Amino acid sequence: MAISPHAFPRRKRRPSAAAFVSPKLSEINLLKSLLLLTKEISSLRPLQFLLRRNSLSIIRKAKLLAILFEELLRSPMALFSTSAILCFEEMYIVLQRIKTLIEDCSSGTSRMWLLTQSQSMANQFYELTLDLSTLLDIFPVREINLSEEVEELVCLVRKQSSETKALLDPEDESLRLEVLTMLDRIKKEIVPDQSKLTEIFSSLGISDSSSCREEVESLQDEVQNQSDEKSKSELVALIGLVRYAKCVLFGASTPRSDSRRRKSASEIPIPTDFRCPISLDLMRDPVVVATGQTYDRQYIKLWIESGHNTCPKTGQTLAHTDLIPNRALKNLIAMWCRDQKIPFETAESKDKPKGVTTINKAALEATKMTASFLVNRLSQSQSFEDANGVVYELRALAKADSESRTCVAEAGAVPLLVRYLTLDVGSAYPNLQVNAVTAILNLSILEANKNRIMDTDGALNGVVEVLCAGATWEAKGNAAATIFSLSSVHAHRKRLVRKTRVVRGLLDLAKEGPASTKRDALAAILNLAGDRDGVFRLVEAGVVEITVQAIDDGLPEEAVTIMEVVVKRGGLLAIAAAYSAIKKLGSVLRNGSDRARESAAATLVTICRKGGAEMVAELVTVSGIERVIWEVMGTGTARGRRKAATLLRILRRWAAGLDGDLTESYGATTTTTTTTTTTNGVTSSTTVAF
Repeated sequence: MAISPHAFPRRKRRPSAAAFVSPKLSEINLLKSLLLLTKEISSLRPLQFLLRRNSLSIIRKAKLLAILFEELLRSPMALFSTSAILCFEEMYIVLQRIKTLIEDCSSGTSRMWLLTQSQSMANQFYELTLDLSTLLDIFPVREINLSEEVEELVCLVRKQSSETKALLDPEDESLRLEVLTMLDRIKKEIVPDQSKLTEIFSSLGISDSSSCREEVESLQDEVQNQSDEKSKSELVALIGLVRYAKCVLFGASTPRSDSRRRKSASEIPIPTDFRCPISLDLMRDPVVVATGQTYDRQYIKLWIESGHNTCPKTGQTLAHTDLIPNRALKNLIAMWCRDQKIPFETAESKDKPKGVTTINKAALEATKMTASFLVNRLSQSQSFEDANGVVYELRALAKADSESRTCVAEAGAVPLLVRYLTLDVGSAYPNLQVNAVTAILNLSILEANKNRIMDTDGALNGVVEVLCAGATWEAKGNAAATIFSLSSVHAHRKRLVRKTRVVRGLLDLAKEGPASTKRDALAAILNLAGDRDGVFRLVEAGVVEITVQAIDDGLPEEAVTIMEVVVKRGGLLAIAAAYSAIKKLGSVLRNGSDRARESAAATLVTICRKGGAEMVAELVTVSGIERVIWEVMGTGTARGRRKAATLLRILRRWAAGLDGDLTESYGATTTTTTTTTTTNGVTSSTTVAF
């Protein structure tokens, strides 16, 4: 299908007609408001391609009513009757509804969706006209001192309104039936007639690639407005049709703004609470484990299925392995994604492909047709300029949702995309290389496609080539993100970490790239560190030194999380390499976020326990370290407080000369210390066992 209806969180529509209430205004201010409303409606342009006659008719009536209110304001009565005031108040509500209806139909609304809803919209115009007619019927014309000409105008509007019938333009209805017929034929896998497709889009004023993109965006916005599955299904089918028509009628092309690098999702700072503690990436399906910690479902599920029975963040044994959905956090993430214009495709939508596909058979077949058309065009492309447009369209389609990724991959796109990952392409056509590697990245999000990519001749080597020597930082960053995506599969991770160029390329990118690409590289490095053998390769290649630099470069959370994993799994080699990082970890402990301080404390505990007295002595030289540890014990996260307490215990034993065995349990000497802090007038105590 073109796009999953679940990929877009709902947003609030404009106020409904029922939301307007009578204003509590003085008579003069009420008349001024009515005059302003009628003039605003009069200044609106009639709808251009659909419902033109409906909108034109009601705008004309508003222009005539404006003359009435101008007359009333020129010579106001000393006192209006109660029935007149009530009539004015009700007219205010009807005029507000008219204005809202015209604006909703004209600004930003999808023309395709408006076409399919034309009967309903025509009825709304008719009902509002009838409401206006009823109010004019009870309007006390005789009581109000109007000029003869204005009185005749009021009678004219009343007559026109009462004689109005529900009007649906025959051309609109014919066009609507043609679109529905075309969608029905697509369901039956019949390719649309190109001349008929041209006729439909021309009638709607959708005349080029740019207007098609705008139409798709409007349809996607409309998905958010719908609450029932049937309407969402219809919208998804229309998105599929427009995307197909865009490629077939107007050719594959890159957007005009493509020459200027746009801000990517990876460059948007993700709130700490929205990141999964395992992947450091935005959570799509947050769940709570037995310890109360929240993780992205796919990563904690992989952790548990790998044989772990502990909480990755706290180290506590899980009392059970049930995963409880954190719906409140999921809604917050969805709202944030909507504000940032990031597609929010949840695991939930991936778990329900059959139901969605059945409802959206037309959308699925349209997407298959689009993917096949683009792949065929790419296989026949004679120039890199033509190929760039096609590859961009494949990139955009693969970004849409899991079904689109399936269709693109099954059409045979991956082997063709590999052609454009080479150094020659990158040097001559850097945008083409970026589009190709990004398309592969988007395809790799789907689990089934990870195997396709890894099994395709030259695909992995091509991605690594871009990672190490891509023409732009964007290309390198997206290659690193592809490595991150592929390495979520255990077997692929082992294969990737054995490639020296992968490890070297990621470390170089983390060292030299801009902030966004550094983050992509660090995320991939963290994934590779999940393989125990891979940790040794990373340490030998200098991962500790790179993470120390990343702390200075403003990425302490990512860097310290990697260092925690490395020193825990990397043995004495990693501990020795971490010696130079102790002071840097101490600064993170002092100034970092709660999460960074937690990881820093855990890392220092591991270093001190495995590295012995020399490591502890280095930590002690950090100015004010004991006070910093006390602060973490009092204000840090639950795990951070525990790790800080352990760290302080190690320092105390070292100071007392009991450093012979820093790895012992310390269970024989237990003392209790209580700290009292006062914040904003509130006193709290923290008790720590030593």
